[in-house]
Amino acid sequence: MLKDYDWINAEKHLFGQPNSAYDFKTNNPKEAGQRLQKLQEMKEKLGRNVNMRAMNVLTEAEERYNDLMKKKRIVENDKSKILATIEDLDQKKNQALNIAWQKVNKDFGSIFSTLLPGANAMLAPPEGQTVLDGLEFKVALGNTWKENLTELSGGQRSLVALSLILSMLLFKPAPIYILDEVDAALDLSHTQNIGQMLRTHFTHSQFIVVSLKEGMFNNANVLFKTKFVDGVSTVARFTQCQNGKIPKETKSKAKGPK
Repeated sequence: MLKDYDWINAEKHLFGQPNSAYDFKTNNPKEAGQRLQKLQEMKEKLGRNVNMRAMNVLTEAEERYNDLMKKKRIVENDKSKILATIEDLDQKKNQALNIAWQKVNKDFGSIFSTLLPGANAMLAPPEGQTVLDGLEFKVALGNTWKENLTELSGGQRSLVALSLILSMLLFKPAPIYILDEVDAALDLSHTQNIGQMLRTHFTHSQFIVVSLKEGMFNNANVLFKTKFVDGVSTVARFTQCQNGKIPKETKSKAKGPK
């Protein structure tokens, strides 16, 4: 027995000693055996409800958790970069918008003043708001600022619209423009002002203008006039003189069917 159970030699000096595990007067071996049996039965019963694979599941769950946390950190880092990019783009957008507004607003007022001498116009954000919230027309005839465009005549509103379009075109000028009777509803004085404005504000662009009014002709470099000759449509080319007068026809006429 001593060979089979090494612990006997190590523990035998405690056999029968009071207050030790081997105090057989205090600890009844029979009762201890019964308690041991109950504890073993309880252990067996508890073991039936214990998931022995729980540690493996825990390991897998921890790995998934660590992987998700790693992905979360990546997403949060990407989110921060995206938000920083959005903020940077917003700043550039606001800066570009303000530059465009200032340039268009300046040209808008200058063009309108040329088209309607003694008048002023500007593009301004609504009271208490910014350019991002929108812009409103502000028009002054003389020293009186109008509350609304409805206070203007039809011709004046046409000049406001034309000034806005041309001021936006000036922001990024094109080499050539075509205007088809933009002066049709305007007085002759306004028509002449349009021609002068095109000369002064669009020095680096060319215009092909269709007009039926003399005021526009006086500001042209070259004229092409159409008329009927013996029932046939005829186009004649004229070169504008420095004094603003139109000389007689030059070169041959281009003829075509009516």
